[in-house]
Amino acid sequence: MKKVPERTCIGCGESKPKKELLRIVKDKENVISIDLTGKKNGRGAYICNNVECLEKAIKSNRLSKSFEQSIDKEIYEKLRDVIVNQSK
Repeated sequence: MKKVPERTCIGCGESKPKKELLRIVKDKENVISIDLTGKKNGRGAYICNNVECLEKAIKSNRLSKSFEQSIDKEIYEKLRDVIVNQSK
């Protein structure tokens, strides 16, 4: 039996299967983007596919702590759009 890879959500702190989470990635040029494929190169952080977890992550600055740099509001808005559109 194959083991399912799990990752921890930066919002709620729960471990879930990797495929259920959204991946945010920082590449070598320190550009932060949303990785819908889960295969981009770089440092990744994972978040549940719901707005509550995103709000927790924003409130506690967990994304900027994970990537050790400040995060533009644009990234949070893009994440919110992706979450809202995928939950429809």
